[in-house]
Amino acid sequence: MRRALAVVAAGAALFAACALCVACALPPAAPAAAIDAPVGPPGDPARGRALIIARDPANCVLCHAVPDPELPVAGDLGPTLAGVGARLSPGAIRLRIVDASRAHPGSIMPRYFSAAGLVDVAAPYRGLAILDAQQVEDLVAYLGTLR
Repeated sequence: MRRALAVVAAGAALFAACALCVACALPPAAPAAAIDAPVGPPGDPARGRALIIARDPANCVLCHAVPDPELPVAGDLGPTLAGVGARLSPGAIRLRIVDASRAHPGSIMPRYFSAAGLVDVAAPYRGLAILDAQQVEDLVAYLGTLR
């Protein structure tokens, strides 16, 4: 029984720290914020979808389910991304991709557009963000279509 309660508590802590907790109706840890100005050229939803389908480098499906028949298996650490475009503005989606901890301190979601604070990074990737500006905007465009 104690072990079951510990597992439930650990799961609750992960969801509470999730970058998209607004999407799954958990109260946010801080007031929701947004990055309204694009960080790169206009995004293309098709390229954003391709990033998610390819899994690398975005790897969203490691933690989030995505409503796409090409992705039948996905993670469940974070909430599903189904309907995220109806729940969050493009700026709020962008913020969560760029640096989720700005919307939710303690989030386990990595900063996808910053190399700050990364440790134990393989030499070829040191100092590099996970996604470039175009990829961020492509993901924002695609996730915005998920209504």
